Amino acid sequence: MYPPIEPYDHGMLDVGDGNRVYWETCGNPAGKPALVVHGGPGSGCSPGMRRQFDPERYRAVLFDQRGCGRSHPHASDPATDMSVNTTEHLIADMERLRQHLGIERWLLWGGSWGSTLALAYAERHAERVSEIVLVSVTTTRRSEIDWLYRGVGRFFPEAWERFRAGVPEAGTDRDLVAAYARRMEDSDPEVRMRAARDWVTWEDAVISLEENGRPGAYSDRPPDELLAFVRICARYFANGAWLEEGALICDAGRLADIPGVLIHGRLDLGGPVRTAWELARAWPGSDLHVIGDSGHTGSAAMGARIGAALDAFARR
Repeated sequence: MYPPIEPYDHGMLDVGDGNRVYWETCGNPAGKPALVVHGGPGSGCSPGMRRQFDPERYRAVLFDQRGCGRSHPHASDPATDMSVNTTEHLIADMERLRQHLGIERWLLWGGSWGSTLALAYAERHAERVSEIVLVSVTTTRRSEIDWLYRGVGRFFPEAWERFRAGVPEAGTDRDLVAAYARRMEDSDPEVRMRAARDWVTWEDAVISLEENGRPGAYSDRPPDELLAFVRICARYFANGAWLEEGALICDAGRLADIPGVLIHGRLDLGGPVRTAWELARAWPGSDLHVIGDSGHTGSAAMGARIGAALDAFARR
């Protein structure tokens, strides 16, 4: 990673529906444009994400997706209208931000949920994308969501039982995500906070075996950020991100003219490498790197592979 850096410009972009999205740019104003598409959904950007890019060669753009980070209104506020927070809205926000900044084409860097959103944007606006780097690849298929919140429980039966007990009203074990989404809309703040903590406790359990990862990566958030993260996650996942099942892989041929690097941890229990492998097979010209010592939250080897991909693309 490159040394810490501060933005040379930032602002709040009015994207409609009463939403204002925070954005920032750092590095070289005349450098290669690159957009960071953060995960979650609902995680927001962090200063460390700026450090992936060579500040001499990149003009790196970061933004906080609707409802999270420094964007307004914040999803932690129960009055925030979530009906205008969908994948389609986020794709439109990205395109509006590109136009606002006067960028013709940009590289997309996305991790976890960010890889889903980057793919959805690129398949819609392929002519606006120069290259793509995806890390901890997901496409948010319902089958992937079911694995993360039910199937992987076979490795953590005690933790999954506690997660299941958090929503006793769920009709079946396949209804847990939707039940949590309903709880995050409850009028009682204690109900919302308890559901949010139960959710991130489960997420932490899934990554708990990653020796090279960061323990407590999901629960280590201030209360408002935690509430926004879970409210947005549960809503998106309960709706399959409003994507047709398998569409992002089926339509990967649209990316044939875009060089892509896929980087995935072999030890990612919550998001097995099969999704990245299927995407690589469907995307002509993509290059898959499986990192043997990494899970979902990364490792030094994964960081080095990301850096190598971005440095290589900086020379194009």
